[in-house]
Amino acid sequence: MAAHASTVKPYKGLGMEGPIARWYASLTKKSLGDFQALARREAARIPPGASVLEVAPGPGYFAVELALLGDYRIAGLDVSATFVDIARANAAAAGVQVDFQRGNASAMPFGDNLFDYLLCRAAFKNFSEPVRALEEMHRVLKPGGQALIVDLRRDASWESISRAVNDLNAGAVNGFMTKLTFRFMLLKRAYTKGEFERMIAQTKFHSAEIQESLTGLEILLTKNETPEQPQALRTEPRT
Repeated sequence: MAAHASTVKPYKGLGMEGPIARWYASLTKKSLGDFQALARREAARIPPGASVLEVAPGPGYFAVELALLGDYRIAGLDVSATFVDIARANAAAAGVQVDFQRGNASAMPFGDNLFDYLLCRAAFKNFSEPVRALEEMHRVLKPGGQALIVDLRRDASWESISRAVNDLNAGAVNGFMTKLTFRFMLLKRAYTKGEFERMIAQTKFHSAEIQESLTGLEILLTKNETPEQPQALRTEPRT
């Protein structure tokens, strides 16, 4: 197994706090249209009244946009106290109910079989215990529930990353800082498709649909509806 896909990462992921969290919230708000589009897309797969968990929601933009679209019971779990405060304020301003709380993706403060759907966007690469986080996702999902992980791919070209950052229209200074963050921090923490497959194979998720783009990966995991039986991991492209 590649060392990069080990159960525990040398990097100890810490939540953004204070000014850097507020800077990130301001920067990502410029991409609010992307969060709205993702919420509309995923709302088509989530049944009315479903229980939804966003892991590491940051400022909470996706969870808030999803709450505006339907009658869902939504929770958000983030290790950053600053982000929890920001997300709660965003939900209140939008007039929606989302239960944002502080907690660790590797030890979620939820019981078993609680959620129909789970999203983790742009955060999985920062988790100190990635396999444990996957195991926790499996545990809190109901049988038949699905988890969608959306994140950067480590083998993305620098040209495609630069183009994606330029598309944010974040301004010269923010754009420059964001490119430096991608180049010297985020790409080094991210995973390839193969590394994700090896991590998933260590969990009770037995199938994964993986879609690759120029800069990222989307991994859709489904928890079996029947009792778990040992079997080899099956992967297929997402359609």
